[in-house]
This record gives sequence, structure tokens and C-alpha cells, in this order.
Amino acid sequence: MFTKLLIANRGEIACRIIDTAKAMGVRTVALYSDADINARHVAMADEAFYLGGSAPADSYLKGDLIIEIAKQSGAQAIHPGYGFLSENAEFALKCEQANIAFVGPSAAAIDSMGSKSAAKAIMGAANVPLVPGYHGDAQDDDLLVSEANKMGYPLLIKAAFGGGGKGMRIVENSSEVLDAIHSARREAISSFGNDKLLMERYLRQPRHVEVQVFADSHGSCIYLSDRDCSIQRRHQKVVEEAPAPGLSDALRVKMGEAAVAAAKAINYEGAGTVEFLLDTDDSFYFMEMNTRLQVEHPVTELVTGQDLVKWQLMVASGSKLPLKQDEVKITGHAFEARIYAEDPQNDFLPASGKLDFLREPAQSQFVRIDSGVRENDVISNFYDPMISKLITWDESRPRALQRLVHALDDYQISGLKHNIEFLANIAKHTAFSDASFSTDFIERYGDGLLAQSAVSPEQQKVALSLAALYQLCVRKKLAKIAANASHDPYSPWSNNSGFRLNSASQHQVALLDDNHQINHLDLIETQVAGQSQYQLQLDDCLITLSGELVAETLHAEISVQTLNSEQTEQIQQPDTRKSNGHKISLPVSQVGDDFTLFIDSTSYHYRALESEVIEEQDNLEDKLKAPMNGTIVTQLVAVGDNVKAGQGIMVMEAMKMEYTIESPFDGVVSAFFFEPGELVSDGMLLAEVEAEAEMTAEKEEAG
Repeated sequence: MFTKLLIANRGEIACRIIDTAKAMGVRTVALYSDADINARHVAMADEAFYLGGSAPADSYLKGDLIIEIAKQSGAQAIHPGYGFLSENAEFALKCEQANIAFVGPSAAAIDSMGSKSAAKAIMGAANVPLVPGYHGDAQDDDLLVSEANKMGYPLLIKAAFGGGGKGMRIVENSSEVLDAIHSARREAISSFGNDKLLMERYLRQPRHVEVQVFADSHGSCIYLSDRDCSIQRRHQKVVEEAPAPGLSDALRVKMGEAAVAAAKAINYEGAGTVEFLLDTDDSFYFMEMNTRLQVEHPVTELVTGQDLVKWQLMVASGSKLPLKQDEVKITGHAFEARIYAEDPQNDFLPASGKLDFLREPAQSQFVRIDSGVRENDVISNFYDPMISKLITWDESRPRALQRLVHALDDYQISGLKHNIEFLANIAKHTAFSDASFSTDFIERYGDGLLAQSAVSPEQQKVALSLAALYQLCVRKKLAKIAANASHDPYSPWSNNSGFRLNSASQHQVALLDDNHQINHLDLIETQVAGQSQYQLQLDDCLITLSGELVAETLHAEISVQTLNSEQTEQIQQPDTRKSNGHKISLPVSQVGDDFTLFIDSTSYHYRALESEVIEEQDNLEDKLKAPMNGTIVTQLVAVGDNVKAGQGIMVMEAMKMEYTIESPFDGVVSAFFFEPGELVSDGMLLAEVEAEAEMTAEKEEAG
């Protein structure tokens, strides 16, 4: 066994490899770029070496430099992880020539699977089932069109040297095929530098089922369970599970034996994955072979009880496989969800930024987290935006899925966009829980899986109310600190209760939400059994709540009452009865004026506006209120008119004098609440003007 291992990778896979190496007593060498100087994998390793700039071409793809560092550090082996150089045959060959063990298959095996068309030819010769198609070298238009017409439609055109969905086109009929060929060629040459194409029948609703294989240098090759990776977005896996649900024992054996035949056909050594398309009639077809450890390998580890990285290191050092085929046991079920920094609401664009707040679910025999980051780390835009992999296990699929749902609810991140809510919506979807899915699952149910569509208006009101309660709790803490600092805790100026003589205490909170809308909330406070209780009205909901902030957790009790049309008057006197509401404890993350509430798997982001902003807004709105009791004389403009700050919009008469009510800011008159001749009381809001800034924000949001 090696005594020192260099990991030619970064992030969670580098940390994962270091964990196993340490458990085996193997010292580790990490690599880092400018962006990763303070990365978790660097801190975990026994030593680390600098590669260069942040871009992969300037760092993790510099194969010659990595081999030199391995020699310099005394590492006898290099583990490439996945991505970067993991499937680079030239790099594997150079490691061999430098007498450094490459933890993976031979350069020849990698090269044979590097071309999809060549791989299919090899698999066909080994009697591995193939989707009907054309994988030949001849690429002229007439031949490709002819072959397409022979195999029938729909068909799939793919770049022979591609991946990630690039250079891929679905063709429905013969009239589309030539344009699709030209388009796929252009994308293939642009993305991969090679415009060779292959074509095959397109299966409408297949499942993506793959088999983990392992081979050693002593002639042994076995398969360790299968995995279902059908939940994909743009051909990128999102949620994986093992074993694949709904397969008969006979089908599992048949697929496993086909995967072993595929590995033996190229004299494979190490960990590999043979990917199949499984049709609705249980026929399956070879898709490709990944000559490395897969991102989703943890689900196989949890159902087999084996450490696949340990197996890799053993095989690379010349040892035999630890188990024979009949010794492989599958126990329970496992899921993996990939936590990404991305924005599901904005076409899943990758996100970058600082992890201001990171609270992971508690790990146990049922919950595992493979992560390469810590709180306050930065997710760089130079690399894949994966934050971590969340893996759950239990004795059955329903129980393992329930573990996944609960773990996603307990996973809290703020500071950047992420996909936790999206993943939770997948896990909670009926079709997913029933294992009724195919590779088009996300496309089919996409709109319903997006996080915001899963949040009801009432949930949004509850979240907004809890955010207001949180702000009041923060104010009380600050007031207490100020009182202690002044050495006079009984000073009325240190009291933050919103006290009013002969009336209930009132508080105003202004919160900016993710939709760029300013929410002005008026809360009435009373004392119930010695505890502050608050009430506020949002549309037709009367919300009563109380609670306290302990460290980073808001402990609250909240009840929501739907009001009828006769009850929707502004609250005059609060209900002083003890609320029989819902008790909830929720973590809160705050950075500056921005804070995030975590309720189940949903994150609610707000910005608390400064008190000066609140007062300024209140003063502006006061200009639209009646200065005293009086009568409306006339309206100077109409609803929908644009007005300037200081422009008169209506006239009222009081005490035989006329008063012009002016617009407090540039905007549009959106409502008049009283008509000429009507009596109004002091303080009544007479009109509403939508500010120009708010209109701009709404237009940007709509655009």
C-alpha cells in the first residue's frame, strides 16, 4: 500500500478521498489554485502545493506540473477524483511513465471509452446490448440521412466526443434531420474540437440506470449494485438512488453481467460505471462507460457497506478485490441529492458568493454529507458550483426518502442562491415517491418543482410576520444592551416597547423582500401572562404571534385567523387572549441588515430598512393623510396620472380654510379613498401614490 497519495482535485471529492486515505494511514498531498488558498481540502491534507491561477487551465489541468509535484512530495500515487484529469488518457500514461500509480484504469482503457462511437463498437463486439443506431466513421450528409431513415424516428444525434448535452439534437422526422446534423456539428466542433457525430434511436421515456463495476489486476471483475440516475436536468444528474427501484432480481443480474462484460472487453482495472438506458419493456441498452469514480458513488457505498475509495487504493497498489460476486450484499436503500449554488428561478444559472450561513443536518448512520466547504467559504465562479452531496440511507426506499426530506428541511444556507427547495420539491413529489419517473421527470413537472410555486400566499404571510417578530426581538436585545451600557436599565429611554399613553403599544417594521417590495408592517403589542404578544393584519388575515430570540434561533408561537368582510377594518384593539397557535423554532441568519428565515426547506430573505428610512417613509406618507377633520373639496388629478413631488393632487377644507394635499414623491396616483363632499377625520389616508422607484422595481421584476 502507498504511504503518500496526491489528490489531483479539489472540493468535496478531494475531502472525501483524504478521509479514506487518513483512515488507511496514508499521508495526503493537496493541490490548490489562487481561488482555493484557504479551501477545506487544503486544510485537511497533510501538505499542499500551489498550482497557479484560479482558472482550471492555469491550475488543476496542468498535468505535467502535477506529476512534478508528486515527485517532489514523494507521493507514490495520484488520485484524480472526477472531472479535470480523471478521464485524460494522456495524463494517465504520463503517470505510468513517471512510475507513479494512477488511481484509475489504464490509459488504453480510458482512451477506448473516450469516443462514444468507438465505445459502442467495442460493446457491440462484446454482445453488450446497444440502441439501434449508426456509429461509423463515414460522416457525409447523404450517408447520415440515409442511416437516419433506416433506423426510424424519433432519433438522437450526438457528438461522438461530447458530453453534458452539447452537440445533441432530438429529431422527430426526416424533414428535420439535415438541419439537425449541421447544427450538432457546429456545436460539437466549437465545444470539443471534433465534429464527428453518432446517431441512435431516441427512447421516449427511458430510465437512466447504471451499474458500478470493479476490477483488479488479477483478473477479477464484479458489479456492486445498480443506481437510478433518471432525475436529470439538461443531462446532468440531480438526484440519484441505489438500488434502482422496481427492477426484478433477474433484470438486475442481467444488467450487472452486461456491465462486467463491458469492463472485461477493455481489460478494465479499478472503479468504473457502465450506464444503460432502461426502456419501459425492461429492455436495456449501453449508453457509455465512465472510467472513474462517479459523483454518486456514496449511494452504492451505503447499500453495500463498502468504501469504494479504499477499494480504489487497494486495487491501484496491486491488491485483489476484497469481495467476490456472491459475497456482495445489498442492504436497504440510499438517496443522494446534489446541493448546488444555482438559481432555480433564473434558469438554474450558477451562483457564486460567500456562504454567510451554513447549517448542515446532523450526520448519523442514516445521514451523510460529503462537502468541500465551510461557513464563510466562497463558492467561486471558476469551478463547478457544487456545495455538497446529501446522502441518506434506511432499510427501505420510503424510509430513506423520508430521511432525505427531513435532511433537506434541516439544511440551511444563506449568502447565495441554492437549489435546496427545488430538491425538496422533487423529493416530496408524488411521482418521485411512487418511483414513476423517467429521464424527462424535471422537464415534465418543471413548473411545479420550482421553489416559489410551492409556497402558498398564506405561507408567505406567515414568513413575513415571523420576520417582523424577529426584528422586534432584535430591537429588544439592542435596547437591553443599550440599557446595560448606560447603567440605568430602568430608564424609559432604554425601553423599546413602543409605549403609548392610554393605548396599546405599536411598532412599525419595514422589510424589503426578494421581490424588491417594501413591506410596511404595523404591529400592536399587549402583555399576556407577562409575555409580549403582537397582532398585525395582512390582507384578510389577522396574525397573532409571540416569541423570543435565543442565539440564532427564533422560538415563536403564531396563529392565523381569516377575517370576513365585516372584520377587515383596521385593528383598533388587540385580542388579549392567549393565542392557541402553532409553536415553531426556526434558525435565522443575519449579515448586516440582510437576514434569512429557514422554515422547513424554504428560505425567506429580507432586508431590514434602517429606522431613518422608516421615519422618512412615514413622514412622506403623512403628507397624504388628512391634517385635521374636514371635507374633501376636489381632486386635482385622476387615478393613473403621473405626478411630481410637491404637486397638488386634491384639496380639502377645514375650519373655513383650504388645504392642498401634495404628492410626497414622483410617481403615479394609484387610488383616491374619498370623493368630493365626503367628511374625513384627522390622520385618515386620503390617496395612494406609487413611487417611481417602486414602479421601476416592478417593471424589472416583470421583465
